[in-house]
Amino acid sequence: MPENLYAQGEIKKKPNSARSVVGLAMLVVFALGLLTLSFVQAPYVIERPGPVVNVLGKDGDEDVISITGAKTYKTTGQLDLLTVSVVGNREQTPSWSELLWAWLDPAEAIVSLDSVFPDNQTTQESEAESTAMMEQSQQDAVATALLELGYKFPEHIYIQEVSKNKPSSGKLVAGDYITAIDGKTPTSIDNMRDLINEFDGSGAVKVSVMRDARKIDFDITPIKNSDDRWVLGIFVGTKFDFPVQVDLQLSDIGGPSGGMMFALGIYDQLTPGALTGGQHIAGTGTIDVDGYIGPIGGIRQKMYGAQRAGAKFFLAPVDNCNEVTGHIPAGLKVFSVTTFKDALGAVTAIGNKANLNSLSTCATK
Repeated sequence: MPENLYAQGEIKKKPNSARSVVGLAMLVVFALGLLTLSFVQAPYVIERPGPVVNVLGKDGDEDVISITGAKTYKTTGQLDLLTVSVVGNREQTPSWSELLWAWLDPAEAIVSLDSVFPDNQTTQESEAESTAMMEQSQQDAVATALLELGYKFPEHIYIQEVSKNKPSSGKLVAGDYITAIDGKTPTSIDNMRDLINEFDGSGAVKVSVMRDARKIDFDITPIKNSDDRWVLGIFVGTKFDFPVQVDLQLSDIGGPSGGMMFALGIYDQLTPGALTGGQHIAGTGTIDVDGYIGPIGGIRQKMYGAQRAGAKFFLAPVDNCNEVTGHIPAGLKVFSVTTFKDALGAVTAIGNKANLNSLSTCATK
């Protein structure tokens, strides 16, 4: 009998032992799979909440906004500018395991590599474009705030950078002021682009510039970009002859999405009292000299960045509302804005602790 019991016991253990071996094998395969995925690159990058900067405060030891040539006023509260950090680039993309963790985090997003780093641009060219957009955004922010305060000043289109091995290389240089395209004076950057796109594909475009107080004409043949538009291979910006000097200090941050917050911060420092009423407000959006607040990328990541930084209120471009609705982090009140006047009105209402029900939200846009 003991032998029989022992034999029966052995028979019962065999299935358990087999299951253990199978389980162990599956675990090893899974571990090897994860290990393999950690080294396999994917055609995606990850967007996550980036640094948060209070434009009423400091960037390191320097004021983010410094104004000379006009009376300024002390202020309180916070106007937070939000950013998005991108994990990966065309030279080194995230691994599949990193993408898995990003997929599980509601504050992060997985986007195609080409949408952030176009295949016709190097990482360096993309960074240069981002820097140029930030510089232009700052100029437009200063212009918007000063125009709102009643200042008047002239506007000029200038070349920020000339791309290598592109149509304008060896002809136009950074610092040139564009005065005409085929004899027509551009009234804005968009108008200049429209004038270039009147090119019919034959011959060349006559580009007139001012360089060192001399007028120079160049014949340049445009090429098509990825959007099927004629381009000269230059980055341009707008310069204004401001009657007030405004210096904006922001390290290692590019892109145009801080325009609205810069404009609010400048306006706040040039007007008596605290625009925010001491409240903690965050926001994002491009801005142009007409005061239009444009859409930006990474709105969900910026809302999470605002929440984590302690903001209670958030200003979002109305054109981003489809990405905002249903994705607002807990404890954050989001208002939609279309113009600088909308943003100014929202911050003023929040600062005055007024009834906020009349302000637009993405549900009532």
